[in-house]
This record gives sequence, C-alpha cells and structure tokens, in this order.
Amino acid sequence: MPHCPHPRVAPAIAPSQRAASPRQTVRRTASALGLLACTWAAPAVRAAEPALPDAPTRAAAHAETLAKARAQVASLKPRAAAVATSAPKASAATSNVSVKAKAAAAKAPAVRSDDAPDVVTYGRRDDVMAFAADLAARRGLDRAWVEAALAQARFLPSVAKAIMPPPTGTAKNWAAYRARFVEPVRIRAGAAFWRQNEAAFTRAEATYGVPAEIVAGIIGVETLYGQHMGNFRVIDALATLAFDFPAGRSDRSAFFRDELEQLLVLSQQQGASPGAIRGSYAGALGMGQFMPSSVVKYAVDFDGDGRIDLSNSATDVIGSVARYLADFGWQRGLPTHFAVLPPTDTAERALLLAPNILPSFSAAQFTEHGAQLDAAGLAHTGKLALVELQMGDAAPTYVAGTANFYAVTRYNWSSYYALAVIELGQAVKRAR
Repeated sequence: MPHCPHPRVAPAIAPSQRAASPRQTVRRTASALGLLACTWAAPAVRAAEPALPDAPTRAAAHAETLAKARAQVASLKPRAAAVATSAPKASAATSNVSVKAKAAAAKAPAVRSDDAPDVVTYGRRDDVMAFAADLAARRGLDRAWVEAALAQARFLPSVAKAIMPPPTGTAKNWAAYRARFVEPVRIRAGAAFWRQNEAAFTRAEATYGVPAEIVAGIIGVETLYGQHMGNFRVIDALATLAFDFPAGRSDRSAFFRDELEQLLVLSQQQGASPGAIRGSYAGALGMGQFMPSSVVKYAVDFDGDGRIDLSNSATDVIGSVARYLADFGWQRGLPTHFAVLPPTDTAERALLLAPNILPSFSAAQFTEHGAQLDAAGLAHTGKLALVELQMGDAAPTYVAGTANFYAVTRYNWSSYYALAVIELGQAVKRAR
C-alpha cells in the first residue's frame, strides 16, 4: 500500500485548547480531506474487519463528504487571506529555513515500533516459502510444519537497527569497556553463581581443562549470570536478519539463514515451538548466548537429565561453555596472556600487530622486534600475538596473547571482549 502521510485517527482536541484560527481551520479541514483520500485509497487487508458497504454506496458517501468539506474550506479562505495579509511577513532567511525544515521532515522516514502492524508477512513471500521447501527437503522435515513456523515470524525494526555497527569515528576505549563488565554488581552476582554451582565448575574444569574463572567470566559478560538473556522471539530476530538484512553494512543474511535453519531443526529435535524460544536480537540463546548452530554442535547435557537446557540449567551452561572453548583450542594449564611493552619503533610495532590477535611470533621474535616481555612471557615456548587495546585519546595498552587468549576470542571475535572476560573471571574468583 502506498504511504499515506495523514494519521489514521485524528487526534482529540482537549476542551482547554483555544479556538482554532481561520488559517488553522483551513489546514485541519485540508488534512481531513487528505485523510479521506488516504482512507479511500487503502485496501482492506484484514479478513477479520467488518465488511464495508458496496463500492457505489461508498463512492456516494465519500463524494458527499468531500463536497461538504470543500465548501467549508472555500468559505474560510477569505478569512484566512485577511489574517495572512495582516500578519507580519517572515524574512527571506526565516522562510528558507522553514522550507528546508519542512522538506527534511517530509523526507525523514517514520520510526516504526515492533508492535506496529506488520509490513512484512513472511508466510506470503515467495523467497521465504522457497527457503522452507528447500530446508524441509534437505533436513527431512515436514514442509507444512516449516511453512507454518515461518508464517509466524514477524519483521522487527528494532532488530534491523540493533545489528548496525556503531557510527564511524567512534573511538574505542578499553577502560570504558572494562568498566561496563568488571564492576561490583557483576562481581557479586558471579561470586554467588560460582558458590551455587561449584561442583559443576570443578567437574567442567576437570573434563575440558578450562578454568572455572574463564567460564564464569563468559557467562557474566554475556548475560549477567542469566539475568539478561534477551526477550526477542528468536524466530522473529533470525527471519528479520535472514530475509531483510539492513543495508549499510556487510551483508550477513546467509549466516542468519543458516542460523534460522538450525533453530527449526533444534525445535523439531526438542519438540519445542519455534515461536516460544526467546533470546537476543541476534538470535543467541540462554545464559551463554549460544547461536542455534552452536547449541547443535557444542552444547552438552552436563546435568545428565536427558535434555540440554541452556536457559534454566546452570550445569548444562557451564559444561557447554567449557566444551566450546576446548573445541576451539583451549590448552590446559596455559596462561591467556603476558605483560608486554610494545616496540617504540612504529615500523617494528606495526609488524607485530599485523596478524592482529592470531598468535604468530615466538618470544624471541618479540624481543628481536623491540617488544619487552615479562619473565613469564620470555619463558613461554608457544606463539604470541601483540594485542593492542585503544584507550580513547590516551595511549593504547598492550598484552601478549597466547593461544588461550585467541580461544576466548572465538566466543566473540574481539580482544576487548576476551580481556573483559578474563579480568571479570579473576575478580569473581577473588570474591567468591
């Protein structure tokens, strides 16, 4: 349906409002004419609405209403003209600003609420139904069930907005990032969570080699130990990003189509309704914020009750996070990082920074290029990465990351995230 600039319902006028001027009355009546025109042009889209009169009756009624409204406008025009003549004229500059402001307002798109009537009906789109048919055939799922599940999905404007990157030019600041996560509320919650689940932490470390503080740090950063797991219907979030990924950043719609597929497979396996599963705006689930594909590949029934529950079973979550890191290369007993002073020579520093967070240099090579490791770092026999953390307008800070630092970044591909997890975990361990 073409966009209609007039509101569907005229706002009520409070009794305390002053009587309208002739010019205001003309504008309101003209707006009413536009409203009638928009209402006349809009097709009926909901079968549940009461039936309208037949077309000739509607045409006659609207014609009569339009005629009366036009007559009222015509009778008021002389009075409006008189008011306009007596009013002081705006300066050319003010007039130009007003025109530009009106033009900008006309161009600005209206912000839609997630609760607004759906613009996108996924069950009626050919591309979505083709996706459903292909998925059902490849996965051996009932096609009617898949189509019905996708027909429930709604486009969420807030999801399309949230997935966008921060504005360009936003300076990174490790101190500010750290302060969001390594703070008293999260530390106290983490200490309580650790005490309540100490047996699960101990068993996970023994099984997978991942220290309890690293697992605790991840759960704390991700959801504040289950307090903030997200309240989006995951099928809505994933459908929005799979079929209507917003322009303005690299297109990841293929990734989210895969995750939507995994969600439907997971729902079928667990006998759950896809529309009942809640999570983040990106479709992540549970205390550990696993994407559906990660649930399928890495989640474990660590409490042995015959089902995997990452929203309500802390034991399953602890075991699953530890197993995920182990599968991504966590090495038992290896530190995550060492203290380091970077090379003072910019070319040497750039050389060490080139691989980003991928460990690529020996301790001896660090020294050759002018980096100064602490004693533990110098004794390290594996590869290291020079990791730079920007501090806004201040000088950056650096650490020498090991393979275990890199393993933490496989959970979230950010050095800031990894160090926040590590330092939160350490603070929780001290406080428990």
